[in-house]
Amino acid sequence: MHRVQLHYTLSRDAGTALIRNPLPELLQAVAERGSISGAARALDLSYRHVWGALKRWEDQLGGELIIWGKGQSAQLSEFGTKLLWAERQAQARLAPQIAALHADLERAFAVAFDPHAHVLTLYASHDDALVALRAHAATQADAGALHLDIRFTGSVDAIRALNEGRCTLAGFHTVEGAAAASLTARTYQPLLQPGLHKVIGFAQRTQGLIVAPGNPLGLHSLEDVARTGARFINRPLGTGTRVLLDDLLAQAGLDAQAIQGYQLNEPSHTAIAQAVAAGTADVGMGIEVAARARGLDFVPLVHERYHLACLKASLDQPATQALRALLQTPEWQAHMQALPGYAPLHCGEVLAMSTVLPWWQFARKKRASTSRQKP
Repeated sequence: MHRVQLHYTLSRDAGTALIRNPLPELLQAVAERGSISGAARALDLSYRHVWGALKRWEDQLGGELIIWGKGQSAQLSEFGTKLLWAERQAQARLAPQIAALHADLERAFAVAFDPHAHVLTLYASHDDALVALRAHAATQADAGALHLDIRFTGSVDAIRALNEGRCTLAGFHTVEGAAAASLTARTYQPLLQPGLHKVIGFAQRTQGLIVAPGNPLGLHSLEDVARTGARFINRPLGTGTRVLLDDLLAQAGLDAQAIQGYQLNEPSHTAIAQAVAAGTADVGMGIEVAARARGLDFVPLVHERYHLACLKASLDQPATQALRALLQTPEWQAHMQALPGYAPLHCGEVLAMSTVLPWWQFARKKRASTSRQKP
């Protein structure tokens, strides 16, 4: 088994990849342009530099990367194609961790050089709108230099981090109108306490099935996934999407074992979409924006609310106030509205927990307690 060492650099101008390495960039440019000269122009490098670099990589890796046919367009060899595919897979799976590393560096320098900067630590279920919000906040000078330190984790782990004092806000999501007996209610109710926690509105988003272009297996429901034996890719335990899936399976009367691949998982919506795009899975549960970003089809199943939870004491902190103000600006809400499958919902408003988490019925419980106390 060959060991390959690729050295990456963090870069703001690396596009969606966030980190850069010259080899996959060279391979991608050759694949897109069909020639060494075209790749050189695309990368603003000389022909000699690109040709020499590819030759050095071939020597180091011990395999042909480019098919050098005379009078023909340059093409990636099978080895070069597989190497580029492997690099894309790795970046998709590590995207949340890479984004967190970026946030760590920005947080450190913000604290070091800007005495007026607001830094808000947020543990959250993976969400593309939060990624967009972090970038948007960084461009808003009137937002009080707000830097969002986002750590993507499961919804359950995010709320636990909030309760343990490791963050100021926790991002989690619940299906609209979840019943009191649902797995959603049983999962989140013990973690959130009235009077201690507050819920800030953020977004409504659509979750559904991420499938190949054209939906070749005709998957329109979880029943179809089970019936066809489609290869499914799941999210890990502790994530809100895993809780949602288990609730939907229970509503459909389906056993988890009826879903081929239920035990396999990927850490983010991005990684789910990449697995489907790469053909290693036929279908996965995720958000629409992740599917559209990779040219995949999307079958909507449910609308859910994405919430930001905090401790009541943190509502008056400058960083939290700056975030709430930013969330309520027309510019941000228009930006969110443009994301596929998203809509702003009470964005930045402090909401009654009994309204957004309907399994909490405080008034009824209070009346029942009062009636028991009467002689």
